[in-house]
Amino acid sequence: MAITYVIGLGRSGLGVSRLLQEKGKKVIVIESRVNDELIALSKGLIENGIEVKLGVPLSIDAFPCQNKDIEEIIISPGIAWDDKTLIKLRDRGVKVVSEISIAWQNLNHIPWIAVTGTNGKTTVSYLLHHILKQNGISSSMGGNVGLAASEVARQIASSHEKPPKWLIMEISSYQIEAGGDITPKIGIWTNLTPDHLERHKSLENYRNIKGSLLRRSEFRIFNYDDHDSKENKGKWGEGIWVSIKENVSQNHINDLWINSQGIVTSANGELFEACVLDMPGNHNLQNLLLVTAAALKVGIKAKDIEASLKTFKGVPHRLEKLGRIGSIEVFNDSKATNYDASSMGLDAVDAPIILIAGGQLKKGSVSKWLKTIEKKVCGIILFGEGAIYLKKIIGESKFKGELLCCENMKNAVEIAIDLKGKINARAIVLSPACASFDQYKDFEERGNHFRHLINPFLSESDK
Repeated sequence: MAITYVIGLGRSGLGVSRLLQEKGKKVIVIESRVNDELIALSKGLIENGIEVKLGVPLSIDAFPCQNKDIEEIIISPGIAWDDKTLIKLRDRGVKVVSEISIAWQNLNHIPWIAVTGTNGKTTVSYLLHHILKQNGISSSMGGNVGLAASEVARQIASSHEKPPKWLIMEISSYQIEAGGDITPKIGIWTNLTPDHLERHKSLENYRNIKGSLLRRSEFRIFNYDDHDSKENKGKWGEGIWVSIKENVSQNHINDLWINSQGIVTSANGELFEACVLDMPGNHNLQNLLLVTAAALKVGIKAKDIEASLKTFKGVPHRLEKLGRIGSIEVFNDSKATNYDASSMGLDAVDAPIILIAGGQLKKGSVSKWLKTIEKKVCGIILFGEGAIYLKKIIGESKFKGELLCCENMKNAVEIAIDLKGKINARAIVLSPACASFDQYKDFEERGNHFRHLINPFLSESDK
């Protein structure tokens, strides 16, 4: 029997290896890392007949069998599509596909709502899933958030219940890059700012990868408040445009907007008050409009969308309000893994703010972030791999508040608690502006650690 290789033992690799093994494939998983968590995961797979090789880097030597004995090689999102080893394998005629493509092959009988963008896509995905569920429309959510897309496919295939009517898939640029066969029913593009340039090399390439998903979508929803989307209007096909302002001009008329009275409005008239969504910031008003446009397309009435929005409690790690320490609000914005996401979060919180930031540095412009810090922040605590660099660029800016460095999150929280008694802050915000991989497996683990560390200090009513 020909072998199917799965590269990577993260969520995607785990899901796709189980899916294919249950479909009768011979699966071998290759993972370059070795740690206690991976060893434990391996044992579970091995018990179910899946071979696992830990500590094996991606190279030609990792595939000792003949090309004809390899059915296909499946890569996780963390593996670059243009990796030199993968290029060599494709040149030799070996089939290389992505985990998201395997999921698509098994789920394309169900319409997909694909959500992409630099920031906001997780909030949009959760909010839309909530609205569908509240209105009795079955949906499953996964992809770049929650369950891997292939795990969603596996669970649907093994369930005795009817398949969901819709799939809400958050899809990152890494997944789109290797998933050119995905053709969603509805595509939503939240925004685009420089991110992942260490992998995609240029903003233009990053933009084109994102845009390819929208071009393949049957129905498209765009954000006119996003400068990049506005500048490239029409490049990815016609669609619905939303804005927190009406923005009627000779060249553009929005399809959904918030009028001067704060009411979500369409060409057919006023729908409901935008304040029904209890989440701070203009970026969340944009998310509200994107979700409303999609929900209307699905067939949900405006009054039912409004009722569902009132019951939405927010998304973990996305400007998540954890409670108060006396009069000081505490927010977990661990999902802010780049400068622009951190800027949006800080903009939405009442100043002055004690900011906890740092982690693994990412490429991108820091100018907007620094301006937001100057305007909103009174104290900064930096931790992790990028702390020294961030201290340097902040120190060279016009920021005049407290600026401190430490080793890890535990130290940062201790310093923040001490600092709050010395400066007049209204909020403590974890908004890293960096990736988490220097000290954590992902932003969720980072956010959960922050929640655990800050919880003893919160007012009793918030615990």
